Amino acid sequence: MILKLKRTPGLYLVGFMASGKTTIGRRLADELGWDFADLDEDIVAAQGAEIVELFDSLGEEEFRKTEHAAIRKRVGQIERGRPMVVALGGGTFVSEVIQEFLIENGITIWLDCPFERVSTRIQGSSHRPLARDPEKFERLYHARREAYGKAEYRIEIQSDDPADVVAAILKLPVF
Repeated sequence: MILKLKRTPGLYLVGFMASGKTTIGRRLADELGWDFADLDEDIVAAQGAEIVELFDSLGEEEFRKTEHAAIRKRVGQIERGRPMVVALGGGTFVSEVIQEFLIENGITIWLDCPFERVSTRIQGSSHRPLARDPEKFERLYHARREAYGKAEYRIEIQSDDPADVVAAILKLPVF
């Protein structure tokens, strides 16, 4: 099924790490007949290093600049007529400049996943630099919620079945 948005054909999935942005984004793009992009994958491909390595070598501030350049590139592709679902990195939407830019250039959807579920999903993963310290990780989760709340739509993640979330997104009044 190929659906058209009522405005710019770009959907940006925002939310905390391990909230399902990539998994849900791929399925949603497939359902829509659109392209899919994962911002972290874009950065890894462009930089030739894993996110954790870039974060450690560049520091968070420089990493965010790289991330912002990557999202601007994807928005440019969308503006040239390439409909796309984009899964953002967990910290991308924290920047007010990026929030405004994305809201002006598509639809932003917050995948609001409970902390307990996110915490379970990241257990044992070594590729998430901001999840190394459990106390800082939880503080970061709560600190970012206000920024995520600025997305145009919020989808509460109530199960681990991505099909449920995709169905909820497809019911939004943007199509």
